[in-house]
Amino acid sequence: MFFSRWLLVLACVGAALAQTPKIGGDYSGMLSTLHLKLHLKTGTGGALEGTLDSTDQGAMGLPCTKFHLAEAALSFEVPSVGGTWHGTVSGDGATLSGSWSQGEEMPLVFRRDEPFTTADKPSRVDGIWLGTLEAGGTELRIQVQVKSDRAGKEYCSLDSLDQGAMGLPCDKAQLDRDHFSFEVPVVKGRWSGTLAASGNELDGTWSQGQDLPLRMTRQTVALVAKATEPLKYDSTAGPVPLADLKAVLDRDLAAALKDGALAPATNGGVVIGAVQHGVRRIFTYGPVKEDSIFEIGSISKTFTALILAQMVAQHKVKLDEQVRELLPPGTVAKPAGAEITLLDLATQQSGLPRMPDNFHPADLQDPYADYRPATLYEFIAKHGVSKPPDARFNYSNLGLGLLGQALANRAGMAYPELLKAEITGPLELNDTVVNLSPEQEKRFATGYSPQHRVAHSWHFDALAGAGAIRSTASDMLTYLEAQLHPDKVRHAETLASAIEMCHELRADAMPGMRIGLAWLFEARTGGFWHNGGTGGYSSYAVFNPKEDYAVVVLFNTTAGGDGPFADRLGRHVADRLSGRPAITLHD
Repeated sequence: MFFSRWLLVLACVGAALAQTPKIGGDYSGMLSTLHLKLHLKTGTGGALEGTLDSTDQGAMGLPCTKFHLAEAALSFEVPSVGGTWHGTVSGDGATLSGSWSQGEEMPLVFRRDEPFTTADKPSRVDGIWLGTLEAGGTELRIQVQVKSDRAGKEYCSLDSLDQGAMGLPCDKAQLDRDHFSFEVPVVKGRWSGTLAASGNELDGTWSQGQDLPLRMTRQTVALVAKATEPLKYDSTAGPVPLADLKAVLDRDLAAALKDGALAPATNGGVVIGAVQHGVRRIFTYGPVKEDSIFEIGSISKTFTALILAQMVAQHKVKLDEQVRELLPPGTVAKPAGAEITLLDLATQQSGLPRMPDNFHPADLQDPYADYRPATLYEFIAKHGVSKPPDARFNYSNLGLGLLGQALANRAGMAYPELLKAEITGPLELNDTVVNLSPEQEKRFATGYSPQHRVAHSWHFDALAGAGAIRSTASDMLTYLEAQLHPDKVRHAETLASAIEMCHELRADAMPGMRIGLAWLFEARTGGFWHNGGTGGYSSYAVFNPKEDYAVVVLFNTTAGGDGPFADRLGRHVADRLSGRPAITLHD
């Protein structure tokens, strides 16, 4: 008793003498695969202030609030994304060790950025460069800022101004006479080219799954992207009954219809489908109809995953079967260690890149059309099918495209035929197809680029499983109702169990999320979701088994610099049905 009392006294003395570390400046951290920047400073009155950048997502300047610093303990919130960080500060204030909470906890350590010592004499490429990248009917302004240190080493960062992705760090920046090159690891991109004799032009190629010309000219002042506004939410008086949803959406979309994403000058048209407790509603805004057909892009991945589950339930494949076994004999050598399985592909855990490096479209307006199975196998033969020991969630169009092709090989039929045999036939989704009939062509909504120019429709071959499907809101609601109530599926012996198989959560995904077979699950809302985008269309689908509702949004315009409008609208509708504060659809 006497000893314990003295320990308590000593602890109190120690606490009284402890000093709160001084923190401030720019810090860098990694949350799973996301690069984060934390900017801290002491404001008026000595209170901490700060903002957070998620550079990979183009979310810059997210305000941090509710700072609490007591001795070495630090915590703060980021309200716009519903996140909280808490942890400890090192004695010198250079390291912040802790956890990020956004539905679930993940380790997140921030380290203060080291100061940069600029070269006394700039190199010939040091400065600010600006160019325009054209791909799939979209124009993106690219800004590169280059600097060198006293040792002559080159450094740079890349800004995709129209996407709001600023300060993406470069690697391997090299200047050799007139040749300059650098990589941008976070987007798996590389630029290589030459400096003109005038010293004011860099003429070269940007490579990111495909090679695109990118010429940049020297600038005197750096452009600044429009600051990312923190998400705003509309208040709610509780869940909106489905019968009242149209009136609520008319009000919530009024600004978008007047001068936003759905304004007459944009040609933007959207179809919204919702089902709740078995009751369905479909609403349209703009120049589209209830039965209009849209490209659903990457929502196709959930169909590919369901084909996998169907074939597993039918004992035609196994989840842990190596993908190598479903490719033509001799395509790729068996690796020495672990290798990529069908499950790895369906859960985005294969370690494969987002796109193959031999993806070189003949027509950038229809980029996937000429990527054939032989070209896919050529890449796989070179890359191999080893699974990296540290493989984790890495979103890959290549991976789901490979899965679709592999399953088609095993079934002995083309992907469109396999889709019909396993899913769209049994569920009677007659307007959910890869190839449109003449009658369906008449109902195919015209797609538009972010600049509101008519966009070319996309066609797929070897990578069809990643994004080839077209559909209507009515068909998508039927598909989502099957997800909500697999027990009510009557037309296929194995389809109900296959759907349930897709919902089993198998791995971590993005912060606050897990993944089943292709479907992403958000712990905060209890909803499974996926989105999609092609050259002229964007889409969003979500279903919530606990609350028994589903929503689909089909939009005839691809995502632009403000992010996917279809995603915001889909989340907004889901929030309205749930009674949560809904993301505001206007400024």
